[in-house]
Amino acid sequence: MADKTKNISIVDKGLTVDGTLSTTGRLIVKGTIKGTLDGDAVVVSEDGAIYAETNVASMTIGGVFEGNIKASRELVVLSTGKCTGKVECKDLVVESGGVLNAEVTCVTGSN
Repeated sequence: MADKTKNISIVDKGLTVDGTLSTTGRLIVKGTIKGTLDGDAVVVSEDGAIYAETNVASMTIGGVFEGNIKASRELVVLSTGKCTGKVECKDLVVESGGVLNAEVTCVTGSN
């Protein structure tokens, strides 16, 4: 009997993770992550910040991201988000007001 529900993890305000973080399911970042991050669906809230080498399926940035993102599905930069560094993704969405200052490579499904 496999549990079909996704895990939800939260790095809350005031919490800083420095090192390697690996997670499954959805990760909501309201605090700060520094180092290396591997995960499925990562959401950076307006209060959140990630400074990391990141390998995820999808990422939504509403706060600050600095580093490298490798997203196998999508990267979404919300109107409150700021992303700098290097980005590799399949689908890219930048809302009006969102900031993307990065070297961007969009790959097809065959890569």
